[in-house]
Amino acid sequence: MKKIIISTIVITALSTFWITKSILNSNGDHHHNEHAEHHGDHHDEIGDEHSSAISITPEILKEFGIQIGIATGGVVEEMIELPGEIQIDPDRLAHITPRFDGVVKEVFKQIGDRVKKNELLAIIESNESLTAYELRSSINGIVIDMHFTKGETAQRPDHFFAVADLSEVWVNLSVYQKYLHLIQIGQSAKILLGSHVPPISGKISYLSPTLDEHTRTATARVILKNPDLKFRPGQFISGQVIVGQTKCKIVVPKTAVESVNNQQVIFVKDYHGFEPVPIRIGKNNSESVEILSGLSNGQEYVKKGGFVLKAQLAKGSFSGEHNH
Repeated sequence: MKKIIISTIVITALSTFWITKSILNSNGDHHHNEHAEHHGDHHDEIGDEHSSAISITPEILKEFGIQIGIATGGVVEEMIELPGEIQIDPDRLAHITPRFDGVVKEVFKQIGDRVKKNELLAIIESNESLTAYELRSSINGIVIDMHFTKGETAQRPDHFFAVADLSEVWVNLSVYQKYLHLIQIGQSAKILLGSHVPPISGKISYLSPTLDEHTRTATARVILKNPDLKFRPGQFISGQVIVGQTKCKIVVPKTAVESVNNQQVIFVKDYHGFEPVPIRIGKNNSESVEILSGLSNGQEYVKKGGFVLKAQLAKGSFSGEHNH
């Protein structure tokens, strides 16, 4: 009788244990699912909190040219962009013509040749005196045009050498009427020659008092030093004139901002790696962006090369060690 009672107690205890464990497991699974759903609501656009983190080594950062910055305040300049053209300073251009009509006996310089002041350009035999005389450059510069051929008759003003001193050039910007009230002499301007050349800084030294009768634009002039002759007269450029400045709490280079799932993000560095963090931007120009939310002062972020990390979100990390 005692054995039967003991067996009954043991069976009852085991049944109670398994029922209790089953209930606990069921509650745990339900709680886990609720947490997962709640967690997913916050990361449905970018990804799970750490699943989108990319862990890479300093060597890979260097290899792909990824640059890290620290978020700080700064100034965002308000700019207007104007079309323009590089031109020769008329005071640095000389048209050298023969003193008398005659036959060209010798020609010593061609278009593109550098010449010095008083350097010999050609020898001409006068039709009147039948004596030869020399044609020399009146300035230092480069021969940019010429109408002289050995053996032909040289006549003024059809025959000449054009020599230009290009060590300094004009940049003439066309100012539309709607911007005239914003442009002043002394303002800073950035001259853009293309993506392969850094912007060149200068100041507006002249603003025309009248408008061009055909284009209805004014001319704002920036004078640039040109020792390497990289600015070529006739070259079309654009100029950004700085018309205002705004102090901002957080400013980053424009290269730091990427788009992930139609949302603007910055890759922020933490102990998990690099996370794409949604941001809200404020004032911006072609170089800088004000960050209104998403990035805090002192945080490390990718200021250049974020497009490389963006590409890894779709295909996994560089080493295959994608944090989950």
